[in-house]
Parts: sequence; structure tokens; C-alpha cells
Amino acid sequence: MDWADELAASVDGPQVVNDSKTPSGTVHVGSLRGPVILDVITRALRARGIETTLLYGVDDMDPMDAQALLSPDAIEREMGRPLAHIPDQAGDGHASYARHHAQTFIDLFAGLGIHPDRYYWMSEIYPTGQMDGFTRIALDRAATVREIYRRVANVQHPDHWLPVSVICPNCGKVGTTIASDWDGETVKVDCRPDLVEWATGCGWTGRVSPFGGAAKLPWNLEWAAQWSLFGVTIEPNGKDLATAGGSRDRSDAIAREVFEREPPRNFPYEFLNIAGRKMSTSKGLGAAAYRFTEIVPPEQTRFLFIRPRPETAIDFDPEGTDAVPRLFDEFDRLAAATAGREVKGELPSGHESIFRYSLLDPNADVAQAAGAFRPAFGHLALLAQVPGVDVEARVVAEKGSPLTAAEHAELETRRDAVRRWLEAYAPERARLEIRRDSLPVGAEQLRPEQRGFLRGLAAAASHGDAPASGEQWQAAAFAVAAEHGLDAKAAFNALYLAFLGRPNGPRAGWLLASLDRQFVISRLEQAGTVGEAIA
Repeated sequence: MDWADELAASVDGPQVVNDSKTPSGTVHVGSLRGPVILDVITRALRARGIETTLLYGVDDMDPMDAQALLSPDAIEREMGRPLAHIPDQAGDGHASYARHHAQTFIDLFAGLGIHPDRYYWMSEIYPTGQMDGFTRIALDRAATVREIYRRVANVQHPDHWLPVSVICPNCGKVGTTIASDWDGETVKVDCRPDLVEWATGCGWTGRVSPFGGAAKLPWNLEWAAQWSLFGVTIEPNGKDLATAGGSRDRSDAIAREVFEREPPRNFPYEFLNIAGRKMSTSKGLGAAAYRFTEIVPPEQTRFLFIRPRPETAIDFDPEGTDAVPRLFDEFDRLAAATAGREVKGELPSGHESIFRYSLLDPNADVAQAAGAFRPAFGHLALLAQVPGVDVEARVVAEKGSPLTAAEHAELETRRDAVRRWLEAYAPERARLEIRRDSLPVGAEQLRPEQRGFLRGLAAAASHGDAPASGEQWQAAAFAVAAEHGLDAKAAFNALYLAFLGRPNGPRAGWLLASLDRQFVISRLEQAGTVGEAIA
């Protein structure tokens, strides 16, 4: 997390950090990376004693330009209208389509430890007249705006084009109108049937005053105007907006040359790809943010986004893989390292800051949080599938002392995450069915050297210093395999065949630790002495 602390060390004076979202559909989990990054920046600034305001806005005056989540009967009627003016398709009481999707997303923030000082909705800003001054400046300097588009983005607007999007007084669409002939108070408006491919204008023509919410600025100008309106000093954005000649370059130039202010500091960040696919809000692609956070708890979600540097793309495939358990394991490893315990493997740069910024409470006692006992996700997934197991008792025994209130809450959070993961994402090898009454049929595949290994492990487990934890069982299996001259793959293959009837499964040490010791010893002895055929 050196990047956030370095950014905080490079600025002086009060700061305003801003982010915004166009709610054109169900917001995917990748869209959480921006709010998490801005929250981390805000925490880093405040940790240095810098007065900081965190804003989050909803650009809900943008036109609906994608139909993925519109009902078929609404497509012709709603395409091109401001998102804030489209009825809520879900019918759950929100004032608009935009309110439904944006609020569903925003409602996740508090649970992720993100607490903007202010939310703003552009559909509420325009009618108050707060954007009127910027709209007038843009119209007065329309020639400069057109020149910026040509120079920065190679976008050629005709000389009569004006940088304002008027809401058609007849059909209510904003994506189908074009304005011209600014006379200082009104503009000529044409609502064209064929202006864009994704919406059909009604053909109305007339003059309109573009103030008081009757019009909006095109996105690049609106973005630059927001910086001036709110005094924004830092605004990171996604990599797609930061390409040469892209939205950020255009808005930066507009801020300087039209609204005469220096644009805020930028910090471009990469995308989150689910199973190698970049997600899209408007096309309805990708894992919904609210669904994802039901599986991955808040601290691990924050950790997922801030573990790599912002300019690094994140590839995460929760479905049918061990990605979720590995995420928990890595989080726990950084917690252990932060607590001063020795861990295996290389640690990322600034690992203590990564752990600190992953916590929900910015004022948390980091040492206490790092030192808390956390049951391994994979072990809980095993315990959850073994009938009759008292999970909390097993966890308490593993810790060696009663759980604190915080540790008990963490256990419940993880048990809930395990349940949802097993229901939705877990690969087949993570699912268990252990027959206690007889050996599984797959045990007939055991070779003589594997049966010898199983008998040896049963003997080792019968001693006074027998393994108890998953790590101890894992170490014992490696040691006995070495004594019998058996490679590790064949040894663990034998364990899976003896207990699950298949050649693979979850981490073997944790599987054995999840089961009753006497049952484990009995099964090892039984499988180690069975003949070539299974009775």
C-alpha cells in the first residue's frame, strides 16, 4: 500500500476526493474497486492529518443507451431518456431505474467500511441551477470546446454544434437532441429520429432555455464542471477513461481551457476481470456487486481490490475454483505477518498497510486485529460438510482457548461465507460425502505401497503426540510418506481414495482434522489392510 501513503505525502492543504457512477444497469462487482481505492486514499490522507472530504455521485441524467435490463415493451419508450426519468423496472418502490440500480450499489458501501461525507445525484443538482453557470460558459465558449474535441480526441463536431444536451419537451429524450444557435438565453433544438442508432427521436423542433434542469452538459463537460462545483482535488478513474485522447484527457483540457481551473490529481486503476471477462454495467455482464459480497465478506472484498497496486488488473474466478478459499488464506497470511508471526512465502510490498486498509474500521487496533484467531476457510468448509460436528467446539479446540467476541463474530461470518460458497461456487473436489459404515468403492484402487503408507499413518496417529490440527496432519502425512519411500502425490491420492473414494479432494490434512480421531485411525487401518477386492 505504499502508493496510497506516497500520494498522501505528496499533497498539501484540504483535499476533496470524488468518484461517480452512471447507473445504466445492475452494477457489477468490478465497480467496487473505485470506491475502495478512494476510501483508502481518504484514510491515508486523514492519517497524515489532512482535512479530507469524500464525495460519491450518481450521474443519473445520462441517457439510457443500452437495453440489457429494459423490458421489451419499454425499449422504444425509454431508450434515450435520462436514467433518472425512467421508471423502476424492478417495481420495488424506487423513484426511478437509476435510483434502483445506484441505491442497490450504494447500500453496499457502509458494510465495506466506505462512508462518503456526501452523496450527490446530478438529477437533483441540475434543477437547483447549480450547473447553470457552467452551462452558460460552455455555450459561450462552444468554439473552444469544439477545438478541444478536434485537437485532443480527433472528434469533429460541425461548427453549429453546441455542447449541451437538451431534454426534448415533447418526448422527454435527451440522447436524441442536438442543439444549435445559442442566442444568450435559448438554443434551437432538434429531436432527430436518426441521430443515434440506439434511440429514436420524435422529430420535435423549437427553442429552449437550457437552464434549471431543462438540459445537461455532455459527459466530458459535466465531469469537468463537477470538479469546479465541488472543488475536487483528487479523482482516480478506470483505465478505460485514461486512454490517450479519451474522456479524462478531454475533461482535463476542458477544465483548464473552458472552466479555467486545474483538473484534480488522477490515479488510473485497472479492471477486475471475472473468469477473464471484463464486466459491463450497461450490457448486464458480470457478477453483480451485491451478489458477490454475499459470498466474499467485506474485509476480504476490500483485500481483493487493494492487494495489488491499482494499475494492476485483477483476474478472479470464484466459480468452480479455489479462488475464494485462497483469498481467505492470503488475507490470513498477511494478518499473521502483521502480528509478527513467521509465514511462508514472499510478502507483498507494504503488507502491513494492505492488511490495515483491508479492515472495516479505519480506527481499529491493527495489532489486536492481526493477532485474532481466524479459522482457515478450507477447514470450515470441511467441517460444514461433516454430519454431527460441533463446528465452534472444534474451532475453540484448535485455538486452545475460548473465542473472543470479535473472533466469534468472525467465525459466524466465515461460516456464512462457507455455506454460500458451497452452494454457489465450490468446485466438485471441495464437496464431501464420507461413508462411515464401509470403505468407499474407490479404495479398491489402492496399491500395496499406498496401503503401507496408510497403516503407517494410522500408527503415527495413535501415539501420544498424535496430530490434531490440519497443519499437523499434513506434516505427518508428508513424514510417513517419506518413511515409506512414497511420493507425496501418491500418498495424498491414497488418503482421498480411503475416505472419499476418489483420487482427489480438499486439503487432506484439514480433511482428517475435521473428522473424529478414532474414526480416522480406524479408516486408515481398514484401508491399509484391505485386499485387492472390496467386499
